[in-house]
Amino acid sequence: MIKFTKMEGIGNDYVYIDCTKRELKNKTELAKILSRRHFGVGSDGLILIEESKIADFKMQIFNSDGSEAEMCGNGIRCVGKYVYDKGLTDKTTLKIETLAGIKILSLNVEDGKVKTVRVDMGEPILDYKLIPARDGKIYKSKDGIKFYKVNININYDLKELTCVSMGNPHGVDFTNNIDKLDLKKVGSLIEKDEHFPNKVNAEFIEIINKNNIKMRVWERGVGETLACGTGACASVVASILNGYTDRTVTVELLGGKLDIEWNKEDNHVYMTGPAKTVFEGTIDEKMFSL
Repeated sequence: MIKFTKMEGIGNDYVYIDCTKRELKNKTELAKILSRRHFGVGSDGLILIEESKIADFKMQIFNSDGSEAEMCGNGIRCVGKYVYDKGLTDKTTLKIETLAGIKILSLNVEDGKVKTVRVDMGEPILDYKLIPARDGKIYKSKDGIKFYKVNININYDLKELTCVSMGNPHGVDFTNNIDKLDLKKVGSLIEKDEHFPNKVNAEFIEIINKNNIKMRVWERGVGETLACGTGACASVVASILNGYTDRTVTVELLGGKLDIEWNKEDNHVYMTGPAKTVFEGTIDEKMFSL
């Protein structure tokens, strides 16, 4: 039997499994099975918590389609809550190994449980070769920071995407009335566009004021989700580069709000938000030939 915990960070939900003392087989298939909304547990994907030789823990992320992701901002906050609440650690500052590098978490604990988590997401990647993106143009912000944009024509609607990586690739579009946007149509086309060799997460941003933005997201390998932590970080970076916001921004997503800061002194992006446990259960791997 496999024990699992369903958790969510402002609606971005994953199934979590403690793999610190066990090895799972067929992880890709398990992610697909558990993620099915009507036939499985139902989630945006699967996150495995494992031992690490270079950090306190390691997280491995699989999208609902079975593809492996480099990083998940909402997911990593829940990892912090999981390991603390379940007694796997008593530290309130943690290092978590990811495919996007080691991330540092600061846990806010109330009554013995983690309520919110502040994550040092590291420096944004703006070099188009590393994002990766291609066939675009280099721009400069008012502070002289070089960044990259690509233009995509979708049914005669030109989308100008600011390209940012937070360990995974993002294309950020600034528009109005995002509530009326046909995200399934537009997002799916952008995700697989030839400008992005490794596909891309597509964010659509409506600027409210210098310290507040609204966001909808089409996640690579998943579809529209209620929230995306790396996407929120990338969107704030893109908003700052284009001169729309200050360096501290509250991002309003369908599932809730995240506070994002792009610190000028160390160039790191910091994300603060909640992490919650939904329920726990077990699954018999024999039922699925795992």
